[in-house]
Amino acid sequence: MFDPKQIKKDFPILAIPHPSGKPLVYLDSAATSQKPEVVIDAISNYYKTSNANVHRGIHFLGDRSTRAWHDSRTAISKFFGADSQELIMVRNTTEALNLIAYSLEDKIHEGDVILATEIEHHSNLVPWQELARRKKAKLELIPVLEDGTLDLNWLEARFMNHESRIRILALTHVSNTLGTINPIEKILSLVSSHQSLVTVLDAAQSAPHMPIDFHLLGVDFMAVSAHKMLGPMGIGGLFIKKELLQTMKPILFGGGMIGEVTKQSATWSEDLEDRFTAGTPDVAGAVGWAAACDYLTKLGMKKVFEHDQMLVKYALEELSKIPEIKIIGPINSTQYTGNSAQGHTEKNYVLRTADYELNRCGSVAFVYEGVHAHDVAQILDSEGIAVRSGHHCTMPLHVEMGLAASTRASFNVYTTKEDIDALVKALAKVKQVFL
Repeated sequence: MFDPKQIKKDFPILAIPHPSGKPLVYLDSAATSQKPEVVIDAISNYYKTSNANVHRGIHFLGDRSTRAWHDSRTAISKFFGADSQELIMVRNTTEALNLIAYSLEDKIHEGDVILATEIEHHSNLVPWQELARRKKAKLELIPVLEDGTLDLNWLEARFMNHESRIRILALTHVSNTLGTINPIEKILSLVSSHQSLVTVLDAAQSAPHMPIDFHLLGVDFMAVSAHKMLGPMGIGGLFIKKELLQTMKPILFGGGMIGEVTKQSATWSEDLEDRFTAGTPDVAGAVGWAAACDYLTKLGMKKVFEHDQMLVKYALEELSKIPEIKIIGPINSTQYTGNSAQGHTEKNYVLRTADYELNRCGSVAFVYEGVHAHDVAQILDSEGIAVRSGHHCTMPLHVEMGLAASTRASFNVYTTKEDIDALVKALAKVKQVFL
């Protein structure tokens, strides 16, 4: 049984006292998730029992560390339905997306088109702006509709011109501000006839909440961060279709990724994993991330998603009762239906559009009329409620919506309905102070 009250006990930080004397209610998981004891222990145990540099030492600890590194990569890849050779370890989603942009530079020429969306996190927008600037290419953004979903009619019309020079389509799986789940399978079907196109998926916000299978999704590149999904900060992954990875050139050079080095030149490792991992890797981070994947697997990602949908639906219902609050993004029913799960096993299960009535998960962002988002967040913190305020690294989206900032409550496996009740109760203090 999926019991968030019991799950909460696995996270030691959630038991610490808040300075206000009230219980700590953590509703900022979209920025970073908290870590269960098993992840903390896995990292600590690695440093206590296995710490050594990988690959280079022919000794007991070196061998143990190398095995920990490779076993962790295998576990992480399996969690995402990918082969370990398709995974490049990076620091975070941002680094992964920058790596793609630089690796694809030779394939982009003056006049080519890069497509992103108006709802992208800056991490999946600024690298493409810079690539377009360097190569004199054009960056176009798929518009966002008033309900917080992408304008797929615009996208379909854009791809009706088969002579178009669109080379890259980069989009988020789940919006970190709107909570919108983009229908990846529908979008890929619209662009499937475009043979020269590569697809890039920012899965930072979807990985914590739903089953993901890299092969079944069908994108060329997928970027994720461990810290969003109960793992440690400072490590993430870039999944790349093997046939594409074999054609890519590394952008970081030095120890660990070489084949041979002379005074004037070098060759790169035949092992693709090594070729894109220059220098000493974050073995402890990989061990912690693998432990987080194991923890989520034991909970069951279908159950994780169902719990998330229940929370989002409940938050939308309760926040909608406050007249001063305007919710950003999709606001209809979010109850999970699970239609496309029939015939699938947990191992190969991946969400499709039919799996939910509304494409939203992970968070609810809102504006409190007449009160700045930072003031709302400060009042909530005085009541023990941790939320995020600002533009959430989506400034173009906020400008498009005519907003200076918004307040976001975001959830994870340890979030309960009582946490949302505490949020709603604390919002009453905003009215007392400012209105």
